[in-house]
Amino acid sequence: MTELKPRIHDESNGLDYVLVGDYYVPDLKLPEEHRPIGMWGRLHRTYLEQYRPARLSALSLSGELHTYLADLNEQAAERCSLIIEQMKQAEGVTETMKADNQMLWVQSINSIRNRAEEIIRQEMIYC
Repeated sequence: MTELKPRIHDESNGLDYVLVGDYYVPDLKLPEEHRPIGMWGRLHRTYLEQYRPARLSALSLSGELHTYLADLNEQAAERCSLIIEQMKQAEGVTETMKADNQMLWVQSINSIRNRAEEIIRQEMIYC
């Protein structure tokens, strides 16, 4: 009987295979990704699970899911911060207001943050 090679490469699909027992198993490696997925990434993953399972499967099988969600989280966080700053300027919410009337400032900031997060949800997360 012939000796089986510990590793083989299949030219037809470009995959490497490793011998495990009597079977060749694809040698698949996920990309090394250390960025956090964050709130926005988790929300989008939940959306994909519920409404776009084929897209979720494609991203998972290609190994791009974590990178995709981390990128989306970073973009959404930056966009949210930008929207908040623009709304603060448009509505006149300043540090002076914070010193003069703290409750009004907190109320205004919470309102601005909630509206900005809703915009991000509609534009980037649930689409």
